[in-house]
Amino acid sequence: MDRGKKIQLKRVFGYCWGTSFLLINIIGAGIFVSPKGVLAYSCMNVGVSLCVWAGCAVLAMTSTLCSAEISISFPCSGAQYYFLKRYFGSTVAFLNLWTSLFLGSGVVAGQALLLAEYSIQPFFPSCSVPKLPKKCLALAMLWIVGILTSRGVKAVTWLQMASSVLKVSVLSFVSLTGVVFLVRGKKENVQRFQNAFDAEFPDISHLIQAIFQGYFAYSGGGCFTLIAGELKKPRTTIPKCIFTALPLVTVVYLLVNISYLTVLTPREILSSDAVAITWANRVFPSLAWIMPFAISTSLFSNLLISIFKSSRPIYLASQEGQLPLLFNTLNSHSSPFTAVLLLVTLGSLAIILTSLIDLINYIFFTNSLWSILLMIGILRRRYQEPNLSIPYKVFLPFPLTTIVIDVGLVVIPLVKSPNVHYVYVLLLVLSGLLFYIPLMHFKIRLAWFEKMTCYLQLLFNICLPDTSEEQMSEVQTVKK
Repeated sequence: MDRGKKIQLKRVFGYCWGTSFLLINIIGAGIFVSPKGVLAYSCMNVGVSLCVWAGCAVLAMTSTLCSAEISISFPCSGAQYYFLKRYFGSTVAFLNLWTSLFLGSGVVAGQALLLAEYSIQPFFPSCSVPKLPKKCLALAMLWIVGILTSRGVKAVTWLQMASSVLKVSVLSFVSLTGVVFLVRGKKENVQRFQNAFDAEFPDISHLIQAIFQGYFAYSGGGCFTLIAGELKKPRTTIPKCIFTALPLVTVVYLLVNISYLTVLTPREILSSDAVAITWANRVFPSLAWIMPFAISTSLFSNLLISIFKSSRPIYLASQEGQLPLLFNTLNSHSSPFTAVLLLVTLGSLAIILTSLIDLINYIFFTNSLWSILLMIGILRRRYQEPNLSIPYKVFLPFPLTTIVIDVGLVVIPLVKSPNVHYVYVLLLVLSGLLFYIPLMHFKIRLAWFEKMTCYLQLLFNICLPDTSEEQMSEVQTVKK
């Protein structure tokens, strides 16, 4: 360990990195693979489906701005922990950290499985990918990305920027190709837009389902609550990043969907398992291999960023004394190595023991529960502290709108497909009390684990972080 070098998480990311970070979090594989959900629930009405995509962008902006208020008010990594602790108490804040420990590992496991599936799929053109090679590749990808993340922010930065440029370039190529086809004015390309609203209109239940399908594609805007402590001037950088990234995503999503509908009929889109690949086979058959590559690249960048951001709450929990001191350590690259190691290990277990569909369903369900609580916290602050001076206050109807959406995301799965596993998810959240009560409330200390921590520090060449005066003032501010 270099004694002349300060070991700490630093504010090194600016506007460009923050915008790229938000773009990667929002743009996943969904826009390449399954935009058909919105079209299906819109009863194949082209005009309605495009309106739903535009409306979902507005809804996503409201929830993202709500998260921005939390990140700006508590400008440190793990801002939602401090927010929940202040307005709901340390027990609820601990349960959020406890849940994020499993949510983070579930997210990275799901992304690794998807990455493996689309990387192997070209080798199995006529059948589904076998489970064993898919899980083996997913484990390999997960550990490779974990190693890259533990090399520090420089490795993450250039990989993130390169992958985000590639992702946006591929989507721009799809978008511009669709525009070219429309400008040519061929009947088969423009006829679906000349009478865009002539098809059957969906009823209210189908329209709500279409909105939820589109809203998923825009999810991920609340990511700044996890890494606000590593952004330069977060109070100005976060709004700039949001108002750059979300309009860009909206335009790209609309143009990509228009491009799909220009080349393919609604029925062809609904019958396709991967719309972008079907589109490429129709437009550029010789370059169809680009789409599986673009999907894999997109998922790789999402996996990289997920491990990066999900390791921060683990590091924070240890810093607050709610996880063992071992996880409040950094390696020589100023990366929370043990937090990354724990996350990758739990993610590996999730890959081995669970299926991808289960992971996705339970992750969205649990995320929605916590999102509802955060929005209630914003409303509670408005009521209890109406004169509180904070740098940014979100428009009051925004958290109310987000609550309505998240309640729908919780209730609809329970009504459509009631499953005892949702009860297990709630029990998992509450199981954190089994650790909180003896270790946090009664402050029981495990002497053997403290000894093991010393040995592991030597083994992994890790140490407690240095604390600067700026960090100390920030911590004191958020704890008031």
